[in-house]
Amino acid sequence: MGNIVVIGLQWGDEGKGKIVDYLSENADVVVRFQGGNNAGHTIVVNDEVYKLNLLPSSVLRPDKISVIGNGVALDPHALISEIESLKIKGIDVNPNNLMISESCPLILSVHKEKENLFENLNKIGTTHKGIGPCYEDKVGRRAIRLCDLEHADELNKRIDNLLNYHNAIRRGLNYPAVTKEEILKEIQEISEKVLPYKKPVWKVLNDLIEENKEVIFEGAQGTFLDIDHGTYPFVTSSNTIASQAITGSGLFSNVHIVGVAKAYTTRVGNGPFPAEQENEIGENLFTIGKELGTVSNRRRRCGWFDAVLVRQAVQLSGVSGIVLTKLDILDSFDTIKICVGYIHNGKKYDYLPALSSVQEELEPIYEEFPGWKEDTQGKRSTETLPINLIKYIKKIEELVGVPIHLISTSPKRQDVIVLKNFEFSENALV
Repeated sequence: MGNIVVIGLQWGDEGKGKIVDYLSENADVVVRFQGGNNAGHTIVVNDEVYKLNLLPSSVLRPDKISVIGNGVALDPHALISEIESLKIKGIDVNPNNLMISESCPLILSVHKEKENLFENLNKIGTTHKGIGPCYEDKVGRRAIRLCDLEHADELNKRIDNLLNYHNAIRRGLNYPAVTKEEILKEIQEISEKVLPYKKPVWKVLNDLIEENKEVIFEGAQGTFLDIDHGTYPFVTSSNTIASQAITGSGLFSNVHIVGVAKAYTTRVGNGPFPAEQENEIGENLFTIGKELGTVSNRRRRCGWFDAVLVRQAVQLSGVSGIVLTKLDILDSFDTIKICVGYIHNGKKYDYLPALSSVQEELEPIYEEFPGWKEDTQGKRSTETLPINLIKYIKKIEELVGVPIHLISTSPKRQDVIVLKNFEFSENALV
């Protein structure tokens, strides 16, 4: 199969978790390389629903190695809670099948409190998990990293540096200062539970490649939540495109890049959404698709498939093939639309311009297609698919410029149809 990067081509929630779980059957290792416990990957196995936030989707398969790379902002309390909740369901997560980069920056209570304070001012629509402030501290060279926890002198210096910054901000907002003792207590509560997973992940991964092990890099969120390439400032705090797989893991490797997209479009939180349907269509997509955020439980905004966005995402990451999910949600629609361009002040765009104020005012240009009016949920072969659904898939391929290799027809692990085998160039490289 080769090494694969799996990324989202929209605003997240595309169904990446199920696809990584599906592909990981033939892989040895799965690596999370960015984001934090703001990710929400839902996987259904034998009617049991698993909701993963920090842990790679491979934890549900025995004999697979799961890795959390240095590009992840690690909430140690959330990690242990997730591990313990899986153990209740019979999934054993231990230091032999889970490894965490010693370089991961830690999310602490001061980060969550800072995010709550500033979210009230900025109204971005974050998950209040403290992930953005943690990344700020990482870039500001004041983060506490996993490796610091077992070195008391280093840890004390790190805490002093961290609190000098955070308490200066808190005093300016008339908010109580945090004491060193509070942070030490918070860290001591969790250290013994997380340190056994600590590894030099970059070295582990390079050693595994030398052994010809196959690796899947599992992205979180989606392309248009990327801090550089997304709908800024309504974005996440990490890079979500494929090239981050190298930076966020320490493994420079030949990889194939697979993009995952819904057959329509959704978005959680605030920000531009050109193809949004604030009408009966959007309401139907929300209801039929059960579009509530896995992490936040917030209502997802819904709209038609936006081929402009997906084509741009394909180009930003060098995507070789696409997996299209949730086609069955469109089963009852008489007609289905695809956004094929935008207009702003009389000017046509075949891409998403960077300026937020322009993004907010874009008018979508649609092409309309007949629906298939047939139940496709749980279908597992191409022979059972309606002709109008096949035509819809073909049109998307034409508009975005790469083939659709797999489609998903329900949340269940086994409900996948292979349209084409993956055919990648020999020299595919992030």
